[in-house]
Amino acid sequence: MGTVTSLNPASSAPRVHRPNTVAIGTIVWLGSEVMFFAGLFAIYFTLRAMAPEQFAAGHAIMNIPFAVINTLILISSSVTCQLGVMAAERGQKSRIKGKGWGTIEWYYLSAVLGSIFMGGQVWEYATLVSEGYVLNLNAFTSSFFMATGFHGLHVLGGILAFFVVIVRLYAVKKMGQREMQSAMAISYYWHFVDVVWVGLFFVIYLLPFIA
Repeated sequence: MGTVTSLNPASSAPRVHRPNTVAIGTIVWLGSEVMFFAGLFAIYFTLRAMAPEQFAAGHAIMNIPFAVINTLILISSSVTCQLGVMAAERGQKSRIKGKGWGTIEWYYLSAVLGSIFMGGQVWEYATLVSEGYVLNLNAFTSSFFMATGFHGLHVLGGILAFFVVIVRLYAVKKMGQREMQSAMAISYYWHFVDVVWVGLFFVIYLLPFIA
């Protein structure tokens, strides 16, 4: 009796695992953002080396405790953002009794925390300007406002992106693959923004105590 060989191509063909194009595109774009902020850091250190006395005087006026609190608020938004991603991974777009918050609620909270951080940054700017520390005063104020200002614009972009994802989730009955990918893409961006701020916080507020 001869051996029966299966001629069904589907049973022998290898399964192709296609990469997540949204995630790859987001990571590639964030790579360009890394280069952008690297340039801002380079400008800051160059000006600091050229005018150390201006940077020493500028650091003396920084409200370190306030900056610490504002930083902790932004870092906490990364935690809530990740909780939103975890909800998206289990397909929970909104609150379900017994299962807690879904992606929508966690992303609302992340956007609120990001807005509080931005409000704190605006208050810090207003305080500095009222005391005469404006953008074109010296090398320190120019580098400070430029670095933190561009970061603030990225935070604003992230907040708007949170609401775009939330609106998309409201528009569907249940979370699908596209909605999940969108939720994960904004989380990559938001974590990146938070990491950049941690670097800026260390360089601007803490490094003068060490160096």
